[in-house]
Amino acid sequence: MTTKTANTAAIVGVAESDLGEVGPGVTPLDLIGQAATAALADAGLTKDEVDGLFSASVYYPMANLNTAEYLGIQPTYSDSTNMGGSSFVAHLNHAAAAIEAGRCEVALIVYGSIQRSASGRLVSSGESTPYEDPYRPRYPVSAYAMAAARHMHEYGTTREQLAEVAVAARQWAWLNPKAFARDPLTVDDVINSRMVSSPLTARDSCLVTDGGGAVVVTSAERARHLRRPPVRLLGAAEAHWHRSISAMPDLTRTAATESGPRAFARAGIGPSDVDVVLLYDAFTINTILFLEDLGFCAKGEGGPFVSDGRIAPGGKLAVNTNGGGLSYCHPGMYGIFLIIEAARQLRGECGDRQTPGADIALVHGNGGVLSSQTTAVLGSPATG
Repeated sequence: MTTKTANTAAIVGVAESDLGEVGPGVTPLDLIGQAATAALADAGLTKDEVDGLFSASVYYPMANLNTAEYLGIQPTYSDSTNMGGSSFVAHLNHAAAAIEAGRCEVALIVYGSIQRSASGRLVSSGESTPYEDPYRPRYPVSAYAMAAARHMHEYGTTREQLAEVAVAARQWAWLNPKAFARDPLTVDDVINSRMVSSPLTARDSCLVTDGGGAVVVTSAERARHLRRPPVRLLGAAEAHWHRSISAMPDLTRTAATESGPRAFARAGIGPSDVDVVLLYDAFTINTILFLEDLGFCAKGEGGPFVSDGRIAPGGKLAVNTNGGGLSYCHPGMYGIFLIIEAARQLRGECGDRQTPGADIALVHGNGGVLSSQTTAVLGSPATG
């Protein structure tokens, strides 16, 4: 689905819950409650005004039923589309369409996970497949490792270039007090850390944290009368081509090549107009693939593009300014945090990591094993 919503929908509230390791006795719904309460307060709205609910979860198969019951809301429009980590950027797209169609007026998008406190490992929705199981892959890292290896083979991308992605994310995390991992990190640290699935090491891989997030969306007209400056959804699109990595048509080319251009076309702008880029960086290869597939550099040039600090603070392009899934937080499905950081950048609230004059942000979610791709282009209040 592709949506052009420049004059119909805006983000008016964002918030995280407690992040990192919340400890025993806290449920995913508790974190959703924290984030939802804070996001609605950010917007100057109450839960009684929410009539559209959007969520996805690996804990609750009927995510919206659990969430609505816990929050004490009775939505008239409900969407629990689950496409893994890309779900929440898709929810933003769906919420805008529902608002434009008059199906709801105040949409609440939420997510929560306690995977670090509960098990210390990724809680995923990966399923068994007889075509891959005999090779004993580690889900999902082995799939991303295959994409990295293929990119290195076809385009000469180096281990050092992959590691530069993790180092840049860590340098952004140093500027974010909420980031979980803020200790020094070098290219050699990344390359020499524990091998997980060749060529990807532990430092090429996302964090395992707890965390929740919430985003409030309403009509552009109503947004003008609320307490926070509205962040406009200028265009959005979704695409998916496969579920299992063995069915991916090309390990070095994702469906972002489809979702990205459609989102840009709807927004009426291109990659050169973007000030801040938020990409779903579950693994270092993700950032390189998505920069290529979304048009920030040519296919095969992602390695050189991220080298020499070009996506770090002070570099050519501000990418993953919160520290990303590699250093900020990654509670199983990370996509909602991309929207939160983009909204804050466009509202000029990011302190030491603020991108000067940020008016356009690109948010890109990824789900499964490079399977589902969702892209949204956001604009600051000045773009309205």
